Amino acid sequence: MTIHPALQNALDRAHTLKIISGLNNFNAERVAAVVKAADRGGATFVDIAADPNLVRMAKQLTRLPVCVSAVDPELLVAAVNAGADLIEIGNFDSFYAQGRRFEAVEVLALTHATRALLPTITLSVTVPHILPLDQQVHLAETLVKAGADIIQTEGGTSSAPAHSGSLGLIEKAAPTLAAAYEIARAIEIPVLCASGLSSVTAPLAIAAGASGIGVGSAINQLNSEVAMVAAVRSLVEALATVNRAKVSV
Repeated sequence: MTIHPALQNALDRAHTLKIISGLNNFNAERVAAVVKAADRGGATFVDIAADPNLVRMAKQLTRLPVCVSAVDPELLVAAVNAGADLIEIGNFDSFYAQGRRFEAVEVLALTHATRALLPTITLSVTVPHILPLDQQVHLAETLVKAGADIIQTEGGTSSAPAHSGSLGLIEKAAPTLAAAYEIARAIEIPVLCASGLSSVTAPLAIAAGASGIGVGSAINQLNSEVAMVAAVRSLVEALATVNRAKVSV
């Protein structure tokens, strides 16, 4: 496995920022806006739907590594052939509203199938937040053995913040932060903390043991390019305040 050097450097420093346009977002105009905001705002890499046309477009818009996400290994193959730098199984947030669940057995099967088709490309796999924490940890350990290079956590869709402001943002991030804390202590590969994060909670993810964060809706739901770039920069600045060697949980 050969990881993109810029991504490897960010993971090593625990300052990784992935900007996510959405696994089921195939709107080229919206995806382009997210990619450009990630590029101009200083993100580490972008994560888009596994569509060859979107990959080719993204590669023209940025020099950042381009990750593609899907729950179908064949789609990942087509996207890699179009130039994707790394691949992701998940994030599953967009499926939960449809009543679609991803259990440990299916995620592991998808990982094995993907590795059989794409044995050398960098592979990130999301651990479903619907599993109890101990089962999330066990699945993460199993996924590492199956060939995952990065483990991603999630959980923003399961939280129901009771407060506004900073307290509400911390409440929203609690499930994915908890998963990152438990999983990072059980495995040796990098953990990305995603789903429900903000500039308030980004430093908490790193303190919990994550090597970086993934942020989607906080960026891709904005309607202004200026606002999107500003939001990305805010996240970059939040991560820059953290030196994990000096913090503990």
